[in-house]
Amino acid sequence: MSMIMAVSFTRYGRLYYLDPGEHSPKVGDKVLVPTDAGPEVAECVWAPQWTSEEVGGLPVCAGIAAEEHLARDESNKRHRAEARSVSKRLIRRHSLPMKVVGVDYLDADNVYTVYFSAPHRVDFRALVRDLARNLRARVELRQIGPRDEARLQGGIGPCGRDLCCATFLKDFEPVSVRMAKDQDLPVNPMRIAGACGRLMCCLKYEHPLYLEAHSRMPRPGLKVDTPQGPGTVVGRNVPSDSVVVRLEEGGRRCACPSASVCSPRKQHDEMYGEAVTVAEGRPEE
Repeated sequence: MSMIMAVSFTRYGRLYYLDPGEHSPKVGDKVLVPTDAGPEVAECVWAPQWTSEEVGGLPVCAGIAAEEHLARDESNKRHRAEARSVSKRLIRRHSLPMKVVGVDYLDADNVYTVYFSAPHRVDFRALVRDLARNLRARVELRQIGPRDEARLQGGIGPCGRDLCCATFLKDFEPVSVRMAKDQDLPVNPMRIAGACGRLMCCLKYEHPLYLEAHSRMPRPGLKVDTPQGPGTVVGRNVPSDSVVVRLEEGGRRCACPSASVCSPRKQHDEMYGEAVTVAEGRPEE
């Protein structure tokens, strides 16, 4: 067994997992996280706890943030806010079709990295020179795609929860319309698109669950017997593990647990159901 904790650099942002080491921070404490640019301040979201899984290779928490670390973090935030404001002003001045998404600042090297989105490639050489002169630092501009833009900005998805890419997803994997069809979803871009305008990432990591469930659930069009009478399967609901059946009598629809209409369950009841009933009704000797 090992201990694990989770931190976030921004409120409701992506979670990063650490080995607490010899430290025991509480939820809400500011802790130091080792990065390539040195220790950075983050907020403890999950207090250290034991996990039954062997998790190796996690960075070790560098301790509780002191006053000098908090002051440095506030200074970096002010630098990033200033760079964002200056970038927007100069972009308007140069009339460039760009949108500032995020800004990083490395105080040790005095380097700003400005992330932006644009509908096509942009010639920003003049903009970089103006930014470097106004900020008195080295400036790098990086164009990102719609998925990375949603990850940096965050937001609420169609499900009503925080975006997966902004909370726990680390890598973007290819998502296809076929995955939406396998999950019985309407092939409507407005229904299966995320906040970034691309196909929702959850279609990818939920796809194996739907394939496994469909392999054991009765398929649409199959004749089944339900507690309310015989009928035909017209739909499946994987999250609730149920099927929608159109009854032969009256044509109305009902939702039934998939186990109540699948063959293995019926065979089990036919084999053991009567024996259990007889045993329960047998008088004691």
